[in-house]
Parts: sequence; structure tokens; C-alpha cells
Amino acid sequence: MTTLAKPHRKSPSKKSPKEKKLSRLHKPEHMTLEEWQTALRRQFGREQQFQLENLGARKVFSEFRITNPATQSDYRVTIRGNQPGDNYCTCPDFVTNTLGTCKHIEFTLAKLETTSAARATLRAGFQPAYSEIVLKYGAQRQVRFLVGTECPPALAGIAADYFDADRTLRPDAFATFDKFLSQAARYQHDLRCHEDALAFIAEVRDAADRRRRIDAAFPKGIRSPAFGKLLKTDLYDYQRTGALFAARAGRALIGDEMGLGKTIQAIAAAEIMARLLGVGRVLIVCPTSLKHQWEREIEKFSARSAAVVGGLRARRQQLFTSDSFFKITNYDTIHKDLDLIAAWAPDLVILDEAQRIKNWNTRTARSVKKIASPYAIVLTGTPLENRLEELVSIVEFVDRHRLGPTFRFLHSHQIHDQESGRVVGYRDLDSIGKTLEPILIRRQKDQVVKQLPKRLDKNFFVRMTPEQMRHHEDNREIVARIVARWRKLRYLSESDQRRLMIALQNMRMSCNSTYLLDQQTDFGFKADELATLLDELYERPDIKVVIFSQWQRTHELLQRRLTPRGYEHVMFNGSVPGEQRRGLVDRFREDPKCRAFLSTDAGGVGLNLQHASVVVNMDLPWNPAVLEQRIGRVHRLGQSRPVQVVNFISQGTIEESMLGVLQFKKSLFAGVLDGGETEIFLGGSRLSRFMETVDKAAGNIPAPVAEEPAEPAESQSPTRTASEASPNAGDFPAPAAPPNPLETLLNSGLVFLEQLAAAARQPAPSTIQNSGLNPQDAAAHPGLSLVRRDPVSGQSYLHLPVPSPELLDRLLSIATQLLKPPQQHP
Repeated sequence: MTTLAKPHRKSPSKKSPKEKKLSRLHKPEHMTLEEWQTALRRQFGREQQFQLENLGARKVFSEFRITNPATQSDYRVTIRGNQPGDNYCTCPDFVTNTLGTCKHIEFTLAKLETTSAARATLRAGFQPAYSEIVLKYGAQRQVRFLVGTECPPALAGIAADYFDADRTLRPDAFATFDKFLSQAARYQHDLRCHEDALAFIAEVRDAADRRRRIDAAFPKGIRSPAFGKLLKTDLYDYQRTGALFAARAGRALIGDEMGLGKTIQAIAAAEIMARLLGVGRVLIVCPTSLKHQWEREIEKFSARSAAVVGGLRARRQQLFTSDSFFKITNYDTIHKDLDLIAAWAPDLVILDEAQRIKNWNTRTARSVKKIASPYAIVLTGTPLENRLEELVSIVEFVDRHRLGPTFRFLHSHQIHDQESGRVVGYRDLDSIGKTLEPILIRRQKDQVVKQLPKRLDKNFFVRMTPEQMRHHEDNREIVARIVARWRKLRYLSESDQRRLMIALQNMRMSCNSTYLLDQQTDFGFKADELATLLDELYERPDIKVVIFSQWQRTHELLQRRLTPRGYEHVMFNGSVPGEQRRGLVDRFREDPKCRAFLSTDAGGVGLNLQHASVVVNMDLPWNPAVLEQRIGRVHRLGQSRPVQVVNFISQGTIEESMLGVLQFKKSLFAGVLDGGETEIFLGGSRLSRFMETVDKAAGNIPAPVAEEPAEPAESQSPTRTASEASPNAGDFPAPAAPPNPLETLLNSGLVFLEQLAAAARQPAPSTIQNSGLNPQDAAAHPGLSLVRRDPVSGQSYLHLPVPSPELLDRLLSIATQLLKPPQQHP
């Protein structure tokens, strides 16, 4: 092998007027679009400092390895002449630009054209003795037969039965191409079939065979009996259509509007492929918050096994080698696990929320597009959000040839300002839909409204930050100690009952954000996930959303996300004066720009909000009746559209345990924390039943799995306000050390003092009923009422008077100083 020196870069001062540098942004008037793009590649390629290595015996017509020293990436270039289409490169740009050249080819030609003899050789073109089957890249890929100088005439005659006059393989000859190869083998002639040509022939033949198999198994389409045994549940007609479409296409994009069940369509398509096409390994790539939701959906609808890939590298490697049909991973770790994925070799890749790869230049997008698989299903309700380039990036994963070269696609559809050159609009967008018809299926709710149920419920599982988990686990330890005491004594003092209620409330509040506990930091993902959800929902201009949370502070966080996006909304809670409430409802109903109604459970009673069609529960109430009250504000008489209910549930917390253990069954516990009952203290059998429920809810929380540190550059991260992120932001905290008795006592005192201080700042108890305060907010602060009555015994009890806030603040300061560690002197 011969290694060639790097090309000499000419000094700009020696350039002739004809060599004036071309602009990458503005096309010269005397050039066509293709001429300009070809010239740009020639210009850019000849400026590079690539390394060139000859892999063959010839000096000119040979194969070369091109290496970029900066990135250490390399490609193989085959030189056959100096005209576009003569040569070949393995780079993605050459495969898709339809120009017949690329910067690597132009770099190689520049190096080879240093002598007049080489230039003459290139002009003559390569005329080998052997014949070749090559793939010509253009507006359409074509298989060509290049006749060598020693090709037997009889072989050329046989080729005429398969190739047309310009020696292009005819569409009807793909199925019999191997017969041509068998016939050609009789002539002892050197016939070379290039790998990419054979891969394209196999792709075309597989597509025909795939459609034939599926049509035979589903002869009546969506009415075929085979659907009855496909999954554990029946599919709506449009979902059957989507599953069949994706399976027949092999690589497809399901772009249905949110709430139409893209997940179950993908699972159904995977099942069809497994039964008919031999698919045995399916990789699901989704946002971290949806991994366990996918696992649950698969368990609910399919008999196939699924493994959630997470944890540190060693754990992920173990999971990739485990025996499971589905592997569920997240976008953030794809670039780290490309080698593990390649070794596992998935047959089908499902991308959920695929708008995560809409920016082609991110590491996530580049990494995902390196995953090789014969089949792919892309799921997104928003394939196009802001720019056409986003659609190009997503479609490229499905079929990189579908939209043609990006430069031509954008030139055909973008409208530029003539002075600045910036994009000011788009044109001829209807033609894009026609181009995408073979790979894209998209339905909106109003298109399938007759098939939809009146209500669609969906749970979104959201991960917790380490800071949230610290609050959650600290309070769970308090609950565990109180439950252990109750198990032993079958009795709890009023003080323990109060501490139990506060700890349970804190566990639930921590699931939304640390802001609900300290009003300073904002560690949590729910608000960001809600903003992402609204981005998708608001693709439809007629969609309005009602967002419930028990705590007003949750809505304060949501406002921070909605306002910068320009999403107009109203806030409705118990502190809103009665005379203003009707105006808020009227604005939400009548103003098309006001599309979000943020409400505490004070808005769950007596309001008619059926002009909305989506209900979002940022947190779930204990009482199923309260939950139904929320949904009933929208899902009620007069509602003309299906109602979508979305529940955000923090993974590995008491919220998830509420789903698995309580199953929202009505119990005496229901309503205690939701304002359904204002009494806190319990007794007798009522306390026993209550404690059994707490024991189950707090004692069966799934353990969190340690993940590698998140990478905020390309993933959403919690907002930090008053404090910085932990240096080990991706790790859950280690088990706490045994508590110091004195410290425990003082900490308990601090908690009590803080509660008293908070209560002292509230309105006088006698004014609570007339102030419009949310009953739930009042229940969260025991100091708000002086007299309580036990509903069982009828006994009244008195709360102690609260000292002044100033005195309590001084006591807190003193106690805090006592807890500080002693100063270390050198």
C-alpha cells in the first residue's frame, strides 16, 4: 500500500479571479442548485488536511482510505473517473446527496490530478477487463451492469433479459436477480457485485416478501381474525390500521396525535413482525421518564418479556445480554452503549418521542442514527415543531433517501428574505405529505372520534432527582418508625399521629419538587415534563388543558415554564375571591389564547370546564372521589370530544405505591390528606385500618435504581435556584448513618418550631372559613385551627396558642447553632 502526502493548500493571495471562494449561504446566479452544491464540495474537499492511503495496486484507479485526523473517522473511496457518478464513497453525504461526488472524492481527485498523465488517465475513465454490478446513487437508486472489456458477448446477451437499454436492472428483475448470477457463473468471467448493490437488491426483495407474508396472514385487513389473538386486548380500527401499516412498511413513522395509542400500535406491529418476519430482538429508545411506562404497557398488552436497561455500565451490559424480547433504554445513554447495542443486534428499533432527535447535530441524534436494524418504527405526535430541518432529521432515521438531499429539499420549500437570506416562510408543503405517504401514517382525534372511548387514561412515570429522594426517604423513615411502634403497641399517641400525617404529606409533596418543601430550590422533573406535554398538545390550536394539583406551589412552578413559552393561562384556587372566579372561568372558556386552567382541588367542585378536552393530574389524591371530581369537571354532560386524562406519577415513591397497593380503593383513609375530612386524629378500629393502609403504601415502594450521571447538555434537568446541584447528581444517596439521639431530639424540635412559625404567619383561625383559603392548604398546617373534634368519640381538643413569629425565629436560630459542628482549628 502506498501512502500519499497531504495536499498543499494554496495561499489565498495566489488565487485567480476564477477561484473566488463560493459562499455556503448564497447561490451564485449563474449556477444551478446542483452545480453550486457540487462546487462547494469540490472547494471544501480541496481545502482539507485529510490523510490519503492507497489500498490497491494501481496508482489512479484504485481504492483509497480517507482519514480525518481531527475526528479519526475514515471512509473508503473508489476512483473510476473524473465525472460525477464515476466514483464511490462510503460517507453518508455521498449516499444521499445524489450529486455523484462528495468532499472525500474531491479531495482524492485533487491529489491524483497533480500530473498531466494522471489527469489524462482520469479523463479516459476506468475500463477494466472485469464486469461489475454497482449501485448508482441519484434521484433514485439504480442497480447498473458495467460491461468489462473481456465480457463474453453471450453474457451481455443474457444481461439484456434483466437490464434495460442503459443497463439498469428492471423493477421486475429484482426477484430473479440470483438466477442471472447463476447464469453468469457459467462463463468463467470475472463479474464483481458490489456490497451496496447487493444490499439494495435484498432490501427491495425483502419489502416485497414482507408485504406478501403480511397480506396472506391478514387477508381481510383490519377485519382479519388474526387480530383477535394478537395482543391481550382488542385494538380500535385505526390502531389496527397503524400496526399493519408499520409492519408492511418495515421502517415507518407513526405520527398520530397524542392520546391515540401510538405505544400499543408499536407493540402490535412488533408482534406481527415477530410472528411473520422472524423479529426476535426489539430495542425501545425513549425518554428516561417513560422507560417503566413502556415496561408496564408491554406487560399489560403482550406476552413477550421486557427488560428495562438502566444503572451503571456493568449493569446495562448485563441487561443487554439477558434473554428478553424487548430491551428498553433511554436516549441519554445511547452514545455510551452503541457497542452493546451493536453486539446485541436488534431486529427492530422503536423510537418513542422521536422529536428528541429533531436536531441532527446533537450527539443524541448522531448516536441514534448509528443503530443498525432492518426494521424501525418512529413514534412522535410532533414530527415538525419549528423548522423543516427537524422533519428531515427524524425522517432520516426511517429512510435517509425518502426526502432526497437536504439542500434540495430545503431549497424547494423554504422562502428566504432576499436581503438577509434568513428563512421567513415555507411553500409547497402539501407535496411533502405525498412524498412521505409510503412511510408516514398520521391521524388526529377528530378523524377517528367515533372509534374513541369517551375517556382515555394514561399514566406518565417521572423519575426523581437525588434531592427529592432525600426528602422522600427522610420522611419515609419517620413513617416507618411510627408504623413499627404501632405494630408493637397497636396504639399511637396524638403526637405520633400528627407526625405521621406531616411525614406522609411531605413524601407526597417531594414527588412534585423540593420547592414545595423549602420554597427555594426546584429539583424535580414533573414541571418540565408537563411543559413538554403541552408543547405537543398545543400543536392543535383548539386544545385546552385543565391542570390539577393539590398544592398551589406546584402551579407556581408551572407558571415559570408556561410564561416564557407564551402559554396564557389562569390560576384558580381557594384564595381567589368568589367574585373573581367566574371571570377566570369565562376567560378560559372564551379566550382562544388562554389554553391552560391551573387549579387546586378547590376547582374540582362545581365548575363546568367541558370546553377543555385534557385533564392533567400533577399529583394523585388519596381519595378516588376527589380524583373523579377533578376529571368530572371536563368529562361531563355537554362534552363533545373524548377526554384525555394524564396522571404524572413519580417513580419509586409513595405515588407509585398508591397505584400498586391501594389501587385507589375507597377506605377510611381516603380524604384525610385531601380535605375530604378536616379531622386528623383517629382512634379505635378506624386507626387500625388506617395504619394497615399506611403500612402497605409506605412499605411497598419500589427501590430506585442507581443511574449514571445525567448529561444536562442534551436532556432536561431540574431548575436550580437557591442551591447548586449535588456533585454526585446522578447517584441516589447512600443509606443514612444511625441518628444521634440528641440530634434527633433537636431536629424533631426544629420541625415542631418550624410548623409553629408557619402557623403563626397564617391568618387568624377565626378568619379561615371566610378567607377563601383552600381547605387542603389549611389541612396541611395544623396550626390553622384551634379546636378539633374527633368524629368517633365526639371529644373536642384544644391546640396550644402559638407564640409570635419573632420569638419562634429566635428559638429556631438558637437551635440551629446548637446543631452546627464545632469549628476545627489548625
